[in-house]
Amino acid sequence: MSLTIINQPIFQSVTEPSSSTSSVLNEARKLALSTIQENGLATKNHEDYRYLNFSNIYNQTFSADNSSTIISNQEFANLIPAFENVNLLVITNGIFREDLSKVITDNKAITISTLHEAIKNNLLIVEKYIGTKTDKNDPFVAFNTAYSNDGLFIHVPAKSVVETTTVVVHITDNQTGNKILAQNRNLFILEKHSNSQVIEFHISLGNEVSFNNHVTEIFVEENAHFEHYTVQNEQEKIAQVNTTQVHQLRDSVYSNATFTFNGNIVRNNTNTILDAENIEANLWGLFMPSGSSVIDNHTVVDHAKPHCNSNELYKGVLNDKGTGVFNGKIFVRQDAQKTNAFQSNRIILLSDEATINTKPQLEIFADDVKCSHGATSGQLDTESLFYLRSRGLSEKSAKALLVNAFASEVLENINNETLKNYLIEQLSLKLPY
Repeated sequence: MSLTIINQPIFQSVTEPSSSTSSVLNEARKLALSTIQENGLATKNHEDYRYLNFSNIYNQTFSADNSSTIISNQEFANLIPAFENVNLLVITNGIFREDLSKVITDNKAITISTLHEAIKNNLLIVEKYIGTKTDKNDPFVAFNTAYSNDGLFIHVPAKSVVETTTVVVHITDNQTGNKILAQNRNLFILEKHSNSQVIEFHISLGNEVSFNNHVTEIFVEENAHFEHYTVQNEQEKIAQVNTTQVHQLRDSVYSNATFTFNGNIVRNNTNTILDAENIEANLWGLFMPSGSSVIDNHTVVDHAKPHCNSNELYKGVLNDKGTGVFNGKIFVRQDAQKTNAFQSNRIILLSDEATINTKPQLEIFADDVKCSHGATSGQLDTESLFYLRSRGLSEKSAKALLVNAFASEVLENINNETLKNYLIEQLSLKLPY
């Protein structure tokens, strides 16, 4: 089927929207389809997407067969760090791979399944949460809602402290020559007094143009704690839109760290709603565009209730003709007195041809708050570089040391040593020194 939006033939081989036994989900799909048919997908005329050019993606014909993959167990083993004793969930081209996955945690402590299975086995829970907090007018959220093929369902029951980390690996495998369109819809629910850690990897194999449009909805209920890490290391022809929508309740803590190393176009929408008192939200990011890649981070922290804290730090290291974007919004609603909200974006430019567009924003409607935001950009500090050179370091070693020190403020927030060591290694591989 050819799906035509604003008179453009895009995603030529996309099938009809998936149906389910749920009238709630079917109605959501119909509404989403109507939204994208009426408004189209994002172009540079959309203010929130004005730095991104998806025209090359929109003109592609994608394969209808996402099961085509030639990845082997040995090849997979080399893609991610060697985690021990983790729940491992592998998705290739949007399809869950049971043969590569392994869940070791007792199902009384955590429920892990595909979203398709959850609709059959936990429909009431799925209907209670899914789609309730996402921006239905966002073009890529609407497109995902209408056409998502499957996804993951993670449910941590009340008072369950999951000691085992869950590692999710999203692989785009277009080595067979197919152009892949993958749209996963993920639903993570942490009930009262629960605790869990999830690490997500986005990796690709092959040299074909492909597009990943993922939406993850996360609900962190009263006094629950959730650590969420995302690592994006795609090939140069991959475009990705990754939307994470979080809803927090009283006394909860949500910490998110996103590390973007590679990809042609990478757009991260990370939004959290602090919808009760005494909530903490932490958003950290490190992005390193090079070549001609564009990495675009948009965040929204919505302080809806009083006595909450949010901390946000995004750092970028830009090289070659790479483009970085940071657009961070903090809303402090009228009832959200005693809010503490801090936001910072800091950039190092390693090349005269690199470009950064940064726009930290505050919208405050309460009067008893402590809020700050700011952005800085520049080259490596010449005095620090001179000092290190005077102590015997080569120019390359001195520059590498300064960049690593710059990134360490984000890396120090990682509470998983295996992941931290991997990120330090990837950072070193990315540097031109």
